Amino acid sequence: MATDPTEQLVRLFAEEIRVRAFAAVALGAGSGEEVARVAGLSPKETAVALRRLREQGVVTAGDDGELGVAYGLFKEYAREAAQRESRSDAAGGSDSGDERADVILRTFVRDGRLVRLPARWTRKKLVLRYIAEQSFEPGVEYPERTVDDKLRAWCEDSDDIDHVTLRRYLVDLHHLRRSEGIYRRPTDLDDADAA
Repeated sequence: MATDPTEQLVRLFAEEIRVRAFAAVALGAGSGEEVARVAGLSPKETAVALRRLREQGVVTAGDDGELGVAYGLFKEYAREAAQRESRSDAAGGSDSGDERADVILRTFVRDGRLVRLPARWTRKKLVLRYIAEQSFEPGVEYPERTVDDKLRAWCEDSDDIDHVTLRRYLVDLHHLRRSEGIYRRPTDLDDADAA
């Protein structure tokens, strides 16, 4: 079975008999016999549908055997979907308009964290630029401690890289400029002056 709750529900309710059985429970049918009668199903169809609905947790049976809809499960799925959407938006939307870049970013950056750095240099540069853009405002000066704190947050879940290595990459690629312990992300004007 699929791990994504939305996909699980779509697959579960792709069969009309299960939908009819579920609807009967949602409308108050409390037993298999009532479900069969309300949904217009045979006893065998009802038993198979209810078994599958209970296995997936969308229909429950109380201590007295009374069937009911697991509304808490649906609320949990809705909360998880909202959190995934919120994290996706917070990750810079990872929606640059460049589909290839977005795929790379989704692969290596999850939930505002760096999973690992890509081995390919072009992908690595893309991920590093993204981290710089998400972490530092152009032209603003940051003390080293602040830079370390911001980069440490990106490395929290990664065994692959630490904040010091990440900082060195950002400086080497000119995403950050360092002078006497102060770091600054270049502005477009700085880049034009360097050219």
